[in-house]
Amino acid sequence: MEQLRAKLTGAPVEYKEFLRAPALSCGIYHLQKGATDMQTPHDEDEVYYVLSGRATLKIGEEAQEVKAGSVLYVRATETHSFFEIEEDMTLLVFFAAGT
Repeated sequence: MEQLRAKLTGAPVEYKEFLRAPALSCGIYHLQKGATDMQTPHDEDEVYYVLSGRATLKIGEEAQEVKAGSVLYVRATETHSFFEIEEDMTLLVFFAAGT
């Protein structure tokens, strides 16, 4: 994990992919406190595991607070973004193609 975190450059919003296979990709996602998450819907199902930080995740019209240890699922093509980022956030992200 420390090797993955070391690849981050310090940009306010940053994603670094570290694994790609035909039906799966994984990356580390970092959002600085106060950053704007400009994600658009993805074509793949997505799972986030929050390593550190606190924010609110809005999926469609529902919002939930997230913190270290949270596991979050976003289905393919669903509108979603992190906002009210209260602490720098680092997340593991897993994208999986639908079956």
